[in-house]
Amino acid sequence: MSLKVYINGQLLDKENAKISVYDHGLLYGDGVFEGMRSYGGKVFRLKQHLDRLWNSAKTIWLEIPMSRDDMAKAVNDTLAANQIKDGYIRLVVTRGAGTLGLDPNRCSHPQVIIITDKIELYPEDFYRNGLEIITASTMRNHPAALNPRIKSLNYLNNILAKIEGLKAGCIEALMLNQKGEVAEATGDNIFLVRGGVLQTPPLDAGILEGITRDAVIELARGAGIEVREMPLTRHDVYIADECFLTGSAAEVIPVVKIDNRAIGDGKPGPITRDLIARFRKLTRE
Repeated sequence: MSLKVYINGQLLDKENAKISVYDHGLLYGDGVFEGMRSYGGKVFRLKQHLDRLWNSAKTIWLEIPMSRDDMAKAVNDTLAANQIKDGYIRLVVTRGAGTLGLDPNRCSHPQVIIITDKIELYPEDFYRNGLEIITASTMRNHPAALNPRIKSLNYLNNILAKIEGLKAGCIEALMLNQKGEVAEATGDNIFLVRGGVLQTPPLDAGILEGITRDAVIELARGAGIEVREMPLTRHDVYIADECFLTGSAAEVIPVVKIDNRAIGDGKPGPITRDLIARFRKLTRE
């Protein structure tokens, strides 16, 4: 069965799902997106994802041409049409087709695209044994230039850091902000454990406010684990007892080595393993 892709109210075969080469999403990265997961046919935290999408769109003066309720229905209908229970959803809103100039007022109307598919970001082995990552030299976007809380279609900043990681033999890389503080990985938020306390960079460190990040903070606090959102440096990462990343696609994944330094004893720690189990219970049940 060919996968169906939603474009502006129509479900089209994957092969026929096309938008204009003049779309400013392609020409200039002018648009916003969300990556979501579904478990048992239900989208995890759909409302929070749509809230973030609308906030991103509002910040870049992009009018989404449908209501949140209609968008939620379109997402669920696309999942159902593809008979996907446990999958990944990519929701994209572009500025629409325009001229070769930058002027967004010359774009016809925004394009709403919903892609649903299977995803396996990391092999199960990495969840058991942990990832090795490096610190990228590519800095996170300066918040005064482009606010990292906007989930825009221009991901070149993250892609360049990802390439650095891949060239070093790692599938993820840590990014620092303009102050040299820890921000996030190329596609995930970062958490440390030190002395039983969970630490993670605050929103003003130049990070995307992750939906999975927020869920993990809630789970940790519910389990009686102290959580501190605080500025962190590479030194804090190197001396941490545990480290893990969170993201919609990655869920919760341990990091056991960074910049050739073992984190803790070089194995996923007890708090990390506990939060992986709690997150899986939350999403699967």
